[in-house]
Amino acid sequence: MEHKVNELVTWLREQVEQANVEGLLVGVSGGIDSAVVANLIKRAFPNQSLGVIMPCKSQGSDQKHAELVTNACGLSSIKVDLTETHDVMFQTIKNQLEADGTFDEDQEKLADANLRARLRMSTLYTIAQNHKYLVVGTDNAAEWYTGYFTKYGDGGVDLVPLVHLPKGEVREMAAYLDVPDAIINKQPSAGLWEGQTDENEMGTSYNKIDAFLRGEEIPEKDRKIIEAMHKKTVHKRTLPPSPPQ
Repeated sequence: MEHKVNELVTWLREQVEQANVEGLLVGVSGGIDSAVVANLIKRAFPNQSLGVIMPCKSQGSDQKHAELVTNACGLSSIKVDLTETHDVMFQTIKNQLEADGTFDEDQEKLADANLRARLRMSTLYTIAQNHKYLVVGTDNAAEWYTGYFTKYGDGGVDLVPLVHLPKGEVREMAAYLDVPDAIINKQPSAGLWEGQTDENEMGTSYNKIDAFLRGEEIPEKDRKIIEAMHKKTVHKRTLPPSPPQ
């Protein structure tokens, strides 16, 4: 694990040098993936790294855990509350769709959640521009393969250092990096709505996705779910298609 961490830290430094920027930042959600990235960028750039905490209709524990992460690894942080911005923007769009007679209530919950993710992305890039930093993503191998991220939201980043690490390995790295136990042991959640968890929404577990990615046998039901998610989300992992020249 020490070797893997050192390799990632070296890679992050190389990316900053190649991009001719000053450092790195990450959105810190209070979850394990962003906690690991927070530790990595702090190691890569002790004085030129930043954690951005962006509550937006968030549970109180999320902000508390995010602050716990940045304090534990000594990462400088800034908080930008996007709740009011989101409310104004979403309601403005919703009002216009209702006036147009095209508002679909069945899509409201997900559209609301995805707008939060995209507002956070815009916030990260605005702050990154200010500091001349790169935006570091937090998606792990399981999330990347299944497309369990918001396109141009948490998927809108410059670097993805964890993209080859299964969730279990992220957990091991978190323990090696002394991420607080409260973060390591909490149920993975994107915090999209009250009671939401990643595994309930996906219909399968990270352990089964990790096993699938290792080529191991898993129950047929879970295999079908994972393969369907992967197929459905190809567009998230590729550049926008263009017609033949």
